[in-house]
Amino acid sequence: MSSEARIGWIEREAELAVVRQCELAGVARATFYGRGASGEQSEEDLLLCRLMDEEYTRRLFYGSRRMVVFLERLGYVANRKRVRRLMRHMGLAGMAPGPSTSVGHPEQAVYPYLLRGMEVSRPD
Repeated sequence: MSSEARIGWIEREAELAVVRQCELAGVARATFYGRGASGEQSEEDLLLCRLMDEEYTRRLFYGSRRMVVFLERLGYVANRKRVRRLMRHMGLAGMAPGPSTSVGHPEQAVYPYLLRGMEVSRPD
């Protein structure tokens, strides 16, 4: 019998502990907890997703840190890891500006390349 079928025997709210149920069914606890967590979403997660989606449509540049602050202002408690997980699940990403490495300071001196046109035939 496959482990998929045996996972169905295990109940979270049973009198017997999940650890013992996994031992009796011959299923690793990590398999049980890993499979159970991926398919289920709590009502609070769905509410947070809806709120974050509405705010993201207004402010596309909000990342996980700003979303945490936004949710706290509404009275919801969610840490940054949870918000990042939910944003990743919804496919949302904040637009952060990249580094401006190609723009030089206008007062910076530009030095000429002295080896241009010279043939380098030996070291030193």
